[in-house]
Amino acid sequence: MVIEKKQIQIGDIKIGKGAPISVQSMTNTKTDDIKGTLYQIEELKDYGCEIVRLAVLNKSCAEAIKEIKRKSPLPIVADIHFDYRLALTCLNNGVDGLRLNPGNIGGVEHVREVVRLAKKTKIPIRIGVNGGSLEKELEQDTSLTIPQKMVKSALSHIKILEDLDFDLIKVSLKSSDVKSTVEAYRQIYEIIPYPLHVGITEAGTMRMGIIKSAIGIGSLLLDGIGDTIRVSLTENPTEEVKAAWDILKTLKLRNHGVNFVSCPTCGRTQIDLINLAKSVEERFKNLNQSITIATMGCAVNGPNEARHADYGIAGGISEGYIFKKGELIKKVPQENLLNELEKIISDDIKLH
Repeated sequence: MVIEKKQIQIGDIKIGKGAPISVQSMTNTKTDDIKGTLYQIEELKDYGCEIVRLAVLNKSCAEAIKEIKRKSPLPIVADIHFDYRLALTCLNNGVDGLRLNPGNIGGVEHVREVVRLAKKTKIPIRIGVNGGSLEKELEQDTSLTIPQKMVKSALSHIKILEDLDFDLIKVSLKSSDVKSTVEAYRQIYEIIPYPLHVGITEAGTMRMGIIKSAIGIGSLLLDGIGDTIRVSLTENPTEEVKAAWDILKTLKLRNHGVNFVSCPTCGRTQIDLINLAKSVEERFKNLNQSITIATMGCAVNGPNEARHADYGIAGGISEGYIFKKGELIKKVPQENLLNELEKIISDDIKLH
């Protein structure tokens, strides 16, 4: 039996039930530094972030939400731990969504109080279960696997919300372990109607964090599981947004900017392919066009292997080739490849 899925809305962003998979990130500023936080939100927006989450550590941060919400170009989700009163303040200050970890918010009655106000203000709540901070009784239950514990935790808190006739719910079940996270999402997807926020928590620094996130998030998205995503990196939050879009573009789920393709180096390569590919990415990284650009090492296989690309360049011995939709269109000296490619792309874009 297929469960009919629900849709919620965070600000003007629809989530679930056929809506485009949205990209989220989280500021790393002090939230009560209103100017600094708004600057980072603007920066995240420029990179394609669609929903931004803010850590609300104390009363000062909760009070700052009011002005941040008033000026923010993105919907704001307040991230609450330990003190339910901060959630109440954020709701009263106009936040677009809440993220709660039910295991550390301070008891069922406090959760209920937050839900009552969220229902009144029609603000969605994300039940954020973390494999590393489960309720004590679940942590001690040796009969269940980590994914089973995460699902059980989520279901118990979903019930609290449903018992209060509240269904503006989004759910996440994150762990730093990729396999546990994927299994937990697969289990809960089959039994609840609510949208899923997908990610691998504490994924690490840039290299390993992107690998873990691409495997975990990508596996779920390929299964049709996931409605909004965050790539968690120990990095500038803009890198999270770029990585999230790369995952979505790779899976052809959404288009956002240029998709870059390049072949590995081999004995046929007669040019400095590594630096050329990096130069192509650097030159076109801010081009707001949903096109594919390929950088290939030789003219033998370049156009054929990158036939799906809209534009591309391939190296020769002392000259290079520019191709378009798999067809060679120009032969130029190697040192002119990048400039000629840019001219061709610019002329085409102007025509359209």
